Amino acid sequence: MLYWALVFLVIAVIAGLLGFGGVASTAAGIAQVLFFIFLIVFVVALVMGLVARRSGPPV
Repeated sequence: MLYWALVFLVIAVIAGLLGFGGVASTAAGIAQVLFFIFLIVFVVALVMGLVARRSGPPV
C-alpha cells in the first residue's frame, strides 16, 4: 500500500511540473488517503503484535 502511495505521489509531482493541476491534485489526494490507510494498518498490526507477544502462548 505504501508503494501505491509513493506511485501516486510521483504522478502528482510530475503532473504538477507539467502543468496538469487537476491530475496533480487528484493524484496527491489519492496518495494522501493511501498513506493514512497504511499508517492505520501499520499501527494496528504493531499493537496486535505487542499484545500477542505479551500474552504468550496459550496454555
